[in-house]
Amino acid sequence: MVSIDEVARKAGLSTATVSRALSGRGYVSAASREKVRLAAQELGYVVSSRASSLASGRTRNIGVVVPFLDRWFFSTVLSGVSSALMRRGYDITLYNITADEDVRKDVFETALRRQRVDAVIAVAIELDEGETEHLLALGLPVIAIGGPNPGLDTLTVDDFGLAELATQHLLSLGHTEIAHIGANPEFDIDFHIPTNRRLGFEKALADAGITPKPAYLEPADFTVDGGYRAAKQLLGRPGPRPTAVFAASDEMAIGAVLAARDLGYRVPEDLSVVGIDGHELGEFFRLTTVDQFPLAQGERAAEAVLAKLEATDEVTAHAALPFELIVRGTTARVQDR
Repeated sequence: MVSIDEVARKAGLSTATVSRALSGRGYVSAASREKVRLAAQELGYVVSSRASSLASGRTRNIGVVVPFLDRWFFSTVLSGVSSALMRRGYDITLYNITADEDVRKDVFETALRRQRVDAVIAVAIELDEGETEHLLALGLPVIAIGGPNPGLDTLTVDDFGLAELATQHLLSLGHTEIAHIGANPEFDIDFHIPTNRRLGFEKALADAGITPKPAYLEPADFTVDGGYRAAKQLLGRPGPRPTAVFAASDEMAIGAVLAARDLGYRVPEDLSVVGIDGHELGEFFRLTTVDQFPLAQGERAAEAVLAKLEATDEVTAHAALPFELIVRGTTARVQDR
């Protein structure tokens, strides 16, 4: 096995300098750091995580707490977190918060206290006061993504603003008969994302002098299938038909597009559809969406927690995450009927 002394001899530097370069602790010039990198690469030297942990008190492992592992949004955020951390030589440990209260309690009261991680990223989980206190008691850097938490540094998502922008886009195209596919109550949990998106939708309508119609509000489950079934309900009822649909997620919006086509409606000539997220299939379906850049959210959270961990910067509490309207082929000006 190649030793750190051999890397030092190869690089022409002291063992102490090589140790600082490999651990990331202490100052090393860019030129010396590059010499160490090339020497280690040529010799096939790999830093032992156990030895590094003993020497630095660090595990080079970041804990990531998520509510779902099988949902596109969360897996995309995780991909961004993982990519950014791996580039910096860090591993991740996932803690999946389930509906089981005992499992959730064990994560905050036991698992995170085993000193196996250097920092924690919490993704779109609304933490109660006790959970927040448990995290703070760890004495580790913590970054949360989602709604604001006064006790933690948080990268916040303006779900109200996302929905308002999506609805304003439909209004700008002349639509006044606008339906909304939101979520069932069981999905209205952490940070009440579905409720905030519905409120943003209703605010945009109110500003345009339009009263939301109860018949134009349909709950679903943030999946393509759920959006498909909800859109069939909206379009299949007797009476006036909406000319546009704002879905609270891209997956539900894609479902609405498929349902409209199956019922014989043209998109966007007969029905405009807009979603939220920036789903990777959005371009394939030519879906108009408000992109909240989930991959970049994960990368930014990783960079923020490492900045805190390495004391190179301070993240601004409750920093707002960007979003952007992406207009494609599923929205158009309202047609005369």
